[in-house]
Amino acid sequence: MKRTNYCGDITAELLGTKQTLCGWVNSYRNHGGVLFINLRDRAGECQVVIEPSSPFFKEASAVRNEYVVEVTGTVQRRIEGAVNKHMKTGEIEVVAEDFKVLNTCVPLPFDVDKSRGASEEIRLKYRYLDLRNPKMFANLLLRHRIAQAARRYLDGQGFIEVETPVLTRSTPEGARDYLVPSRVHHGQFYALPQSPQMFKQTLMASGIDRYFQLARCFRDEDLRADRQPEHTQIDMEMSFVTIDDIHHIVEGLMKEIFKTAGKELQTPFIKLPFSEAMEKYGSDKPDLRYSLELKNASNVFAHTGFKVFADVLAAKGAIYALRGEKGAAYSRGQMDKLTELVKKNGAKGLVWLKVKDGNVEGPSAKFFTPEELTAVKNLVGAQDGDAVFIGSDANVRTCQNFMGALRKELVKELPQEKEWAFAWITNFPLLEFIPEENRWDAAHNPFTAPVEEDLPNLEKDPGSVRSYQFDLVLNGNELASGSVRNCHRDVQERILALMKHSKEESARRFGMLLNALEAGAPPHGGIGLGLDRITALLAGEESIREVIAFPKTAQAVCPLTESPNTVDEQQLTDLGITLLKED
Repeated sequence: MKRTNYCGDITAELLGTKQTLCGWVNSYRNHGGVLFINLRDRAGECQVVIEPSSPFFKEASAVRNEYVVEVTGTVQRRIEGAVNKHMKTGEIEVVAEDFKVLNTCVPLPFDVDKSRGASEEIRLKYRYLDLRNPKMFANLLLRHRIAQAARRYLDGQGFIEVETPVLTRSTPEGARDYLVPSRVHHGQFYALPQSPQMFKQTLMASGIDRYFQLARCFRDEDLRADRQPEHTQIDMEMSFVTIDDIHHIVEGLMKEIFKTAGKELQTPFIKLPFSEAMEKYGSDKPDLRYSLELKNASNVFAHTGFKVFADVLAAKGAIYALRGEKGAAYSRGQMDKLTELVKKNGAKGLVWLKVKDGNVEGPSAKFFTPEELTAVKNLVGAQDGDAVFIGSDANVRTCQNFMGALRKELVKELPQEKEWAFAWITNFPLLEFIPEENRWDAAHNPFTAPVEEDLPNLEKDPGSVRSYQFDLVLNGNELASGSVRNCHRDVQERILALMKHSKEESARRFGMLLNALEAGAPPHGGIGLGLDRITALLAGEESIREVIAFPKTAQAVCPLTESPNTVDEQQLTDLGITLLKED
């Protein structure tokens, strides 16, 4: 090694020793002929002093930010008044006895230590510079430590790390597949896996018993602001387990992961049935750092003269109310923005009231009796200075969804009641109906087992069937999704039939798994935890792009490699592909 230590590890314990450091020039200053260079590497910075009498002073004076240099010198204590208490190495400096420029640097598009202030497009185009930023390196180091903690823990729990194929076959799992054309078999395609789902279930049928993998997953879906076309999940599957067994393993894993980041977790996590989560919070991934709850106000308005609410109740819909703390101070413009928010999430409108001096008032107050106004105020626990928001819809789930979106916005103004709020959301519906396709589809995973007592209703009332599907939620984010799986081929085929897959099509698409299920497959279940999301939350980042070394933009573009891009005509010919010209 050229160096004896990292720059950030030179402390007072090394006073008087000779050290060789290598790194990037983070800053340079000439004070009365004495040159000071802050040298940076992944461990931090160290101040290097170069005296005017040094034979390399002229060479050192020519360096600029991001030059790569090697310095050998003696560690000495800084003079009184020059100590930097904000630096790990702030008590010492290295007096240079030898100095070499290993590489120069052209003018850069941004300062490395200010890279996070640059536009995302520029940061990703010059990602090799952005990653020199200490915060970005800290994020990647945290990700590495989380991954290693997961491996150690799962190995200790008897799990075996098994790699599953990246080139596989196309299967419908909720998003479009990325397809890879075969050069050898013209007209045929591999697909990149949306998850290792069928392979890990097949491993259970193979007697592996406990599998895990840090799996790459690919989904060609319409991207939102914080989605990536490829992501990494801590994937696991285990045989002869119940839901409680899976939860226990995962809670232990999360404790180990959080310990890596210096955080202590209390287990077990709370369990919240899907129906209760929607009823109280209007979301299947509620942010439980806040105790604010939706209140079902249907009984309050059971005999209302307000036609909108009366029609909703006649259609067996629902009315929900929500307290807006200090909302009486909201301007009309703020109320209009909240109304637009719920409309974007399916509402036709929003009723809002303000509580002032014990009275409930607002543009809609005239439509309600004094008794109704008092009852709804008491229902949500509104105090003077608060607002009351009321939403209604003939479709109960629609009303829960848009009121949940409103809750998510309102809690931004509330103080957090806890730092980390984990919850297991359980008993999701097995299936959901797709009207435009006149078929049922898996609400989460097509291989999830139905709750046994609901199995008789599978064909006659599919929408009522609960599943052994569960999610792990943290601070309003879905961290993981898992389930106990079907281990019987006939049940799996019944579910696929409701999704309009014939027996022949099911055998063609899922034959590998279906055959394994009827060959003595054990009861089994598993889960996939989002490594990117866990790391982002622990790093205090809002976007998972900040914890991925080379992410794509929200449009699934990589500015660094300029991909996706065109390929040579010969490559297309080899693959038997002809591109259609755009009209």
